[in-house]
Amino acid sequence: MLKILKYLKFKEWLLILVNIALIAGQVWLDLKLPEYMSEITKLIETPNSDIREIWSAGGYMLLCALSSAFLSVIVGFFAAKIAAGLSKRVREKIFDKVQSFSQDEINKFSTASLITRSTNDVAQVQGSIAMGLQVMIMAPILATWAIIKILGKSWQWSAVTAIAVLLLVIMITAIMLTAIPKFKKTQIYTDNLNRVTRENLTGLRVVRAYNAEKFEIQKFEKANSNLTNLHLFIYKTLALMSPGMSLIMSGLSLSIYLIGAYLISATSLLNRLTVFSDMVVFSSYAMQVVMAFIMLTMIFLMLPRAIVSAKRINEVLSTKNKIVDGKSDGTSNLVGEIEFKYVGFKYPDADEYVLKNISFTAHKGETVAFIGSTGSGKSTLINLVPRFYDATEGSVFIDNIDVRNYKLFDLHNKIGFVSQKAVLFSGTVESNVAFGDNSLGTPSEEEIANALQIAQAKTFVEKMEEKYKSHISQGGTNVSGGQKQRLSIARAIARKPEILIFDDSFSALDYKTDKKLRHTLNKTLSNTTCLIVAQRIGTIMNADKIIVLDNGEIVGVGTHSELLNNCKVYSEIAYSQLSKEELIDG
Repeated sequence: MLKILKYLKFKEWLLILVNIALIAGQVWLDLKLPEYMSEITKLIETPNSDIREIWSAGGYMLLCALSSAFLSVIVGFFAAKIAAGLSKRVREKIFDKVQSFSQDEINKFSTASLITRSTNDVAQVQGSIAMGLQVMIMAPILATWAIIKILGKSWQWSAVTAIAVLLLVIMITAIMLTAIPKFKKTQIYTDNLNRVTRENLTGLRVVRAYNAEKFEIQKFEKANSNLTNLHLFIYKTLALMSPGMSLIMSGLSLSIYLIGAYLISATSLLNRLTVFSDMVVFSSYAMQVVMAFIMLTMIFLMLPRAIVSAKRINEVLSTKNKIVDGKSDGTSNLVGEIEFKYVGFKYPDADEYVLKNISFTAHKGETVAFIGSTGSGKSTLINLVPRFYDATEGSVFIDNIDVRNYKLFDLHNKIGFVSQKAVLFSGTVESNVAFGDNSLGTPSEEEIANALQIAQAKTFVEKMEEKYKSHISQGGTNVSGGQKQRLSIARAIARKPEILIFDDSFSALDYKTDKKLRHTLNKTLSNTTCLIVAQRIGTIMNADKIIVLDNGEIVGVGTHSELLNNCKVYSEIAYSQLSKEELIDG
């Protein structure tokens, strides 16, 4: 929890000091009330008392109460402002940190857990700090000051108050020891519920297509029941506090008045008024002492969960990035040359290598294609170029510079990447095509139109009601799969990159569109190096170089015609898709 507090700004620390002073003033005003009550009691019991004195004491009592309420509002406002400011910065820190994560680190935490940590966990910390800045500061000040006030009044009353406080501490400790270990599980179960819900919503079409609604409902009910039962256990345990505290407070009041009755009957007539007045004041101060401990229990309700949440937040913020910035800005005489030298790769915690001894060169302006059976390592290979992962063995070079030596911003500036699964963001066609930041600045409307033209997307975009300003919903759900993919390709082209990477990006396109798109790419982007992963022979047969992968190893390199004659794996794939005449004519 203390690590989270380092994100407080200097002015917020000053506000905390102001809060402490205001709380001290509030406590002083609260503790003045019993004194005025005692004064009013004496005036009422004293014959021939002036009514104006009673009104005066009552007026001061009312002023203290109103002033205390006013200070309480200010304290609450400052506490909320500090907590909200801190949670805002913590969320920003988490978001920035997650943005810097490689896929490996994201997989380590899981998407569902990262969402929970940046929302629910931060909210827990925010709530505990907002409450803590009021209650945690007030409680010890109130308890200490009230105890000082009642010292020397009566050892019998003091002993009863001490017993009440002791019973309260024992009860709170017992309940907390039972409930605290369960708080950590609540966050784990919340993560699980988030994961199940997200998984179901993401795969809703598949769930319906396979009539798996009952299975998903059962899975959700299990996750929901686990979390609900855990919350019920915790809050049933904590529910014992309220009746327990009421019993102790009522018992304390009763004990003070019983002892007071005995002391009043045992004293002389002249001193009875003084003892009665002391009893009224002591009762009020004793309640203040008990109330101080009750306030602390409110923190005990929130603090254990907040501590767990703070640890989970710190796990994210303290994670060391495996993909770190280099120092090179990529300045080189070469533009767009890629070289793999004896590259091997295996995923974290995996036993087997996905890629083994990969070596090839893609010169500027060349189109290099990768083909192979499912799981042969094609997508993994091209993911090493933009450093979504780093090679386990060997090196990947761009323009004779190891990609690990690049500043990530400069490395990504060189690349236009089209993922296997097209990703669009909520906004407009224009904002999606012009998405991102690079050294060339934001593409103009003319450049966006040109990118759409090359990607074979201009025709359907201009048929939309608002054309380039047409709305794109989250995830691109208001356009078809092929349209989504073409917009993704246009986005990559609009960056004017040195290197274009297509990770099986043509599979959502029909053969006619695929052919036109490749023809336009070859014609208009002849100086751009292209890496293409594909399953269809027709997509890659005109590439300058085709690399055939099998079980993570290169088993063939050459042109389409060369590989048909000398690579068994390639020819098997080719003849399974096209006829001999189509392969020769292609």
